[in-house]
Amino acid sequence: MANFESPRSRGGAGRGSIRRNEESDFHEVETNGNGCNFNKLNLIWVEPFYDIGGVTKSFNGKLILAFAAVYTIWGSTFLGIRIAIETIPPFLMAGIRFTGAGVLLYLWARARGAKAPALIEWRSAAIVGAALFFVSNGGVSWSELRVPSGITALLVSTVPLWFVILEWLWHGGTRPTRKIVAGLIIGFSGVLLLVGPGELFGQGSIDLVGVGVLMIANFSWATGSLYSRRAKLPSSQLLSAGMQMTAGGVVLLIASLLIGEMRRFDPAAVTLPSWLALSYLLVFGSVVGFSAYTWLLRATTPSRLATYAYVNPVIAILLGWGFGGEKLTLQVFAAAGAIILAVVLIMTGRSKGSPEPPPCEGDNVPVAAPVAEEDPA
Repeated sequence: MANFESPRSRGGAGRGSIRRNEESDFHEVETNGNGCNFNKLNLIWVEPFYDIGGVTKSFNGKLILAFAAVYTIWGSTFLGIRIAIETIPPFLMAGIRFTGAGVLLYLWARARGAKAPALIEWRSAAIVGAALFFVSNGGVSWSELRVPSGITALLVSTVPLWFVILEWLWHGGTRPTRKIVAGLIIGFSGVLLLVGPGELFGQGSIDLVGVGVLMIANFSWATGSLYSRRAKLPSSQLLSAGMQMTAGGVVLLIASLLIGEMRRFDPAAVTLPSWLALSYLLVFGSVVGFSAYTWLLRATTPSRLATYAYVNPVIAILLGWGFGGEKLTLQVFAAAGAIILAVVLIMTGRSKGSPEPPPCEGDNVPVAAPVAEEDPA
């Protein structure tokens, strides 16, 4: 991450000033009157305020790379999960992945100056981690034993539907607009189309047990994410994510032990593709992907960042078809169109008078979940 210099230090007259954050190697940006509080953030860089030399060009390059990482890496994790669980039990695989990634993120954040978390912050992180990583990601990993990776990604992309419903009913949020209601109807219709009578499209029905577990996973992701907005969590995104992943990973390992996965597990029987897939999920899917995501939280607007929810299932379906031998049928195409259209309607259908929050408002946004994640894989 490059360290930007203030235009004033170079004799410029920029609209903003940059000051050193003593707790990290990053800088904070102070703007003029936009209402953002940057005191708790390690890196804030909204739109380029000025163009001095290669600063804006460098920033735009990083923006493209970060979006490419979130689009492609998170879209590929579904196929990665499928390959990993071919010879590694799903809860054990997810437990190793998130415990390892969580420890790495935690140590990285602490090395960059993040303060040691308080006990109440660990408690909140454990609750959020259990919802996001044990129930949600664990459910996704288990479901891929029964549901193709591309279909899994498509069903996971309906998480924004649960966000809208729960935020309105549970947290007393704004009543959904007609556009959002239309999105909800279209989205759930897409799910019903996807799991409906397959013989009409020349294919057997999708496993309903797997679909049911995925719906529970989506519900848990939305619930945990909404809870995290009010929970006492560290201001450092990386530290908070590391704590949540570690806590969720430990719960996954305990669950794996209790249901007998560890007893039946034979490391010698694990194939090289499964080991490579697990390593990819840990390093790229969790550490690199989330690092790019947290940077984008500060570097762009929520609506732009939310576009990953449209792109990820498309990439997952194409990868599952191209490399996993999964079938693409008229049923899948029709359901995909309906679900992606629903996500677009929901994410662009904010109520009138509700301006889009600036990128700086997101101190405790959970892993992979902007205003509406992600992406539980």
